[in-house]
Amino acid sequence: MRIGQYTLDNNLMLAPMAGVTDRPFRQLCRRLGAGLAVSEMLSSNPRVWHTAKSMLRMDHSGETGVRSVQIAGADPALMADAARLNVDNGAQIIDINMGCPAKKVNKKHAGSALLQYPDLVESIVKAVVDAVDVPVTLKIRTGWNTDNRNGVDIARIAQENGIQSLAVHGRTRACMYKGEAEYNTIRAIKQAVSIPVVANGDITSPQKARDVLNYTGADALMIGRGAQGNPWIFREVDHFLKTGDLLAPPSLQEQHAVLKEHVAAVHDFYGDEQGVRIARKHVGWYLSEHDKERQFRKTFNALELTCEQLSAIDDYFSALQSGESRQISPAA
Repeated sequence: MRIGQYTLDNNLMLAPMAGVTDRPFRQLCRRLGAGLAVSEMLSSNPRVWHTAKSMLRMDHSGETGVRSVQIAGADPALMADAARLNVDNGAQIIDINMGCPAKKVNKKHAGSALLQYPDLVESIVKAVVDAVDVPVTLKIRTGWNTDNRNGVDIARIAQENGIQSLAVHGRTRACMYKGEAEYNTIRAIKQAVSIPVVANGDITSPQKARDVLNYTGADALMIGRGAQGNPWIFREVDHFLKTGDLLAPPSLQEQHAVLKEHVAAVHDFYGDEQGVRIARKHVGWYLSEHDKERQFRKTFNALELTCEQLSAIDDYFSALQSGESRQISPAA
């Protein structure tokens, strides 16, 4: 899988997700097999560039692999400025967000709302491609709603104006994340353009990854929600695609070690107060299979100190590894 001058380690990508794909999670997914890990989206509004949240989102220190930064907005000139800023800050690929379905993004005519305006799509793509000397990629949905799946038209506009790779989520903006992703439009897009096409949506297992690749003919896969609490999915999919064999799931010991590593990295990156809050959602995702009644999650979410969270994780896995079926109170 090549994007411009860059050759990725494999054809598996971590999807950009606001509030999720921060530096600690990107680094972890890269270590566990993602060929590319795309950043959280950054607003093209210069008034927010120097906020604490944006400064953290622009922090790529120590990251391995190619650094891909996603930007969002609806003004071509501001998007061009945002692209230049992030390249100056170390971005090696700029990704344009035209896939986010969130209302707060769409009400500004950004994200997937742009799919309604092909002329504006073209203006933004031209402005960003002309602004920087690094490859520019684009992430879209299949269309605005099920009556207006114009993904093929948008893909052609992207290719004609210099986009070097196109990721497509198999839902429309109106679908949000409901129902099942459809891959017919992704397949049609792949047949319509010659640039690399990346299939995205509901890829949650190695078998599903193989089936989506085979059906769509896509060049690569992008995994988002399937990686939440399961960063091992990248190595599992990569191994299956290369060998046809399924890897054994991570042992409890590895799950414990990786979760604790991730939580510690979150605390280190955000500081104790914010890190404690952000760690809660990740712990809930990691333990969703073990903690089906959510008892541990409820008590874990009440903890306010870094040391308490790390100790609670140790206690929880000690109980799991000793074969105890009861849930542990992290306050114990």
